[in-house]
Amino acid sequence: MRFKTWAWSLTLASAALLAACGGGSDSSTAQMRLLNASIGYAALDMAVDGATVNSGVAYAGVGSYADVNTSATGTEVQSNSVGSTLVSSTPTLASGSHYAMIAYGSAGSVKTTLLQEDQDAPDSGKTKLLVLNLAPDAGAMDVYVTGADESLDSATSVASSIAAGSGSGYVTLNSGTFRVRLTAASSKTDLRLDIPSITLPSAGVSTLILTGTNGGVLVNGIQLIQQGATTNYPNSTSRARLVAAVGGSALVSGSIGQASLMPTSVAPTIGDYTTVAAGAASLSVYVNGQLMNFTNPTLTAGNDYTLMVWGTAASPQLAVLTDDNRLPTSSTTSAKIRLVNGVASASTGLTLNVDYSALASNVVAGTSSTPQTTPASTSSLLTVTSPSSTAPVYSLSDLQIQAGYVYTVFVMGDGTSMVGSLRRER
Repeated sequence: MRFKTWAWSLTLASAALLAACGGGSDSSTAQMRLLNASIGYAALDMAVDGATVNSGVAYAGVGSYADVNTSATGTEVQSNSVGSTLVSSTPTLASGSHYAMIAYGSAGSVKTTLLQEDQDAPDSGKTKLLVLNLAPDAGAMDVYVTGADESLDSATSVASSIAAGSGSGYVTLNSGTFRVRLTAASSKTDLRLDIPSITLPSAGVSTLILTGTNGGVLVNGIQLIQQGATTNYPNSTSRARLVAAVGGSALVSGSIGQASLMPTSVAPTIGDYTTVAAGAASLSVYVNGQLMNFTNPTLTAGNDYTLMVWGTAASPQLAVLTDDNRLPTSSTTSAKIRLVNGVASASTGLTLNVDYSALASNVVAGTSSTPQTTPASTSSLLTVTSPSSTAPVYSLSDLQIQAGYVYTVFVMGDGTSMVGSLRRER
């Protein structure tokens, strides 16, 4: 695992985390603590030179400073429950300085970055803010700091296009209590996190750390006060879409509360993701003008969902599918793909094949396969097969599978007239 240190550079957009000088009296030690920004681990430990210096640091929490010999900085971030080493590094530390070792990423793919906590304080009435995008799957972000009721339409970003794994550089602002919103780069309508109220202290320095979610697109926030405490700002929303997979060319529409998921549409139709409040969803679905008596789903904050209406027009069913839209681990060489079976009256499962290799088998109606990685390709053959048919029920030849993308293959309609659709999710 490559260890990254953040530092000033000649460009204003560069991350500005590592100051050049420290100010302690001890010429051989620095102060370092662990910040747990990994959604995959409820608690983490940190060992330096073989000795545990922070233990049981909860998600969004930070440990106490420990003395670290600058000539023996071998560091391991470990699982608190098992004690296994998740990631190791040998940082270069300046004597007398303060550092936060930030662990981030999902279970099985933890990374670290080092934040030096010795930034000069601004004048009274001013504050410094650094935004770190440590949400590996979310893409580049824009940051807006506004009043509580200020519209994004007229707001100007304080930092823009912060790539995953990068920082904004310290931005000097007025101190006070503000609303902070994170959007996808260059898209004010693609809101990823809304923090209604966050206090940026006078003559203080804050870092806002963006962490990933299980859905992969929305983000969470953690505020770290320099040499101080953390405050957790978890996302309170989910993303959901409606898929009309009902047979018989039925008319389908749906909403959650006041948020429309799909206007009246002829099945099969795949709706777009809409950001909605997490928790018990007030779902309304109409099929051929009749309100369905579906059980309201409970949506977990940060997750993506496909709400698939499938089955016959006379007896529709609802499948609540949790979507993994996180990017493939090897984003330069592979893609992720899954199969969703929404076929009405299907008696057998479906199989997804790419270049004659089965990536998902026996995916029964109303379910989804687990996303699988597949090599990027300029010309692949994709087929969906069924034991009840000698020919593929869906086929794409000369398919370009792009590295770093996430795909879903939908098969919908009736058992005797299946309709396939390839959707690029990311």
